[in-house]
Amino acid sequence: MRVVIADLKGRGGFVNKDTVVGGYGSRFRGFSWTTRWIERARKLYQNVPSIHAGYLAAIFAQAGHQVRITRDSVLEGDLALVLSSLVDYRHEVEWAEEARQRFRMRVGFFGAPATHMPELLEGHADFIIKGEPEHAALRMAAGEIPKGFVDSPAIPDLDTLPFPAWHLFHRKMVRHAVGRSLEPVHAAFPILSSRSCPEFCTYCPHRITAPYRSRSPESVVAEIEDICARYGRAYLVFRDPLFTQERSRSTAIAEGIIRKNLQVRFECETRLDDLDKELIDLLYRAGLRTITFGVESVDPATLKRVGRRPIPPAHQREIVGHCRSKGISTEGFYVLGFLTDTPNSIRATVDYSIDLGTTLALFKILTPYPGTPLYKQMKPLITETDPEKFDGYTPTFRHPDMSHEELLYVLAHAYSRFYLRPSWGLNYLGFAGAHSNLLQRLEAYTHRRHSENEMAFFSSRVSKTEQQCFEQSRDTAHGIFQVR
Repeated sequence: MRVVIADLKGRGGFVNKDTVVGGYGSRFRGFSWTTRWIERARKLYQNVPSIHAGYLAAIFAQAGHQVRITRDSVLEGDLALVLSSLVDYRHEVEWAEEARQRFRMRVGFFGAPATHMPELLEGHADFIIKGEPEHAALRMAAGEIPKGFVDSPAIPDLDTLPFPAWHLFHRKMVRHAVGRSLEPVHAAFPILSSRSCPEFCTYCPHRITAPYRSRSPESVVAEIEDICARYGRAYLVFRDPLFTQERSRSTAIAEGIIRKNLQVRFECETRLDDLDKELIDLLYRAGLRTITFGVESVDPATLKRVGRRPIPPAHQREIVGHCRSKGISTEGFYVLGFLTDTPNSIRATVDYSIDLGTTLALFKILTPYPGTPLYKQMKPLITETDPEKFDGYTPTFRHPDMSHEELLYVLAHAYSRFYLRPSWGLNYLGFAGAHSNLLQRLEAYTHRRHSENEMAFFSSRVSKTEQQCFEQSRDTAHGIFQVR
């Protein structure tokens, strides 16, 4: 059987799919000078193939089928599997419809939208896989003919899956940054050592498709060994939401890499309270060069309202400082626009992101994703009807205290405040400890200009509101006078 796996490159802005936001994906469009610059940088330095597409390719190839991967072109085959996303689903539907019409091939969707929002895809494919796709793929590879909704239960023992078949993917399009280096690597591979998430954050889609499971350290190290045998020195992007959730397991993976002398560098995402200096030192010896983590908000009460366990700021500073001393890059994730947020609370969160001193920061707007507890809670407030706008950077709901324009402003302002600082440039180049009177004056000047811009924006908003209230009062009074 000829199998086509469509891992389509997103249209419009920088699009991330697959495991990003639990599989819904994200789209970052620059809408200010700073954000346009960041969009270009992310397009250049964050390009790796989709991990689930790699697994499906391996399953069909192992069963003796001919497998072809496409990022854009509609290829001829007997069966096509299309990775679905929320932010690019129209593009994916167009591809599926063209494949069915041109080649009369059987086409299906897999991914988070296929599982949780099948109504977007129904009528555009012959089948829709609901759940993690590997179980269904194993049945198809064995001869099952898929049609309609295809249930795909989570596989309990992840060690039984074959390693992703990266040799079937085009390597020329792969580019990924390594730490603070400006030269991207092409031998970069995503890797999943665990799936789902054991935490209970109400806004996060990572845990809504399947329960948390993890692979054995031996299986993970064997996959890394296989990658090194094929491609030499490689860069690994662990896509686990919490790589160090099980300390003994992450320790065993690092020790296995060291013991086998595998020449890799890697990055991972985790919670900072699952890290300490001893573990960081071990992971660094194994090749760790970047850690990403969620801070979300500086306000513990806000975090508790959305089911996230707060992490003491002192511990966060200690871990970030130790990473800096080792040369490990750090990136903090922040969410702006929680229902209890105000311009002042968001300003405090951005202040904290600067004070924490991470190498990079990622700011998003709170987004109620379908299937999450937050979505059910906020459904009466949701104003956006276009599913593709649920991209992590577009206001989609009616906030109690801020308009959509104000939410977009605080998002753009957060990026400007964090990145348009002299100290950020020095930090990125590895001179975080450098201090001088000139630097301090430049930093103070930059902070003052940012503050003045913010005050001017919100003052104008107040003036507009007052003017609107005055005009409404005047019109009302005029109407009353005319009646009388």
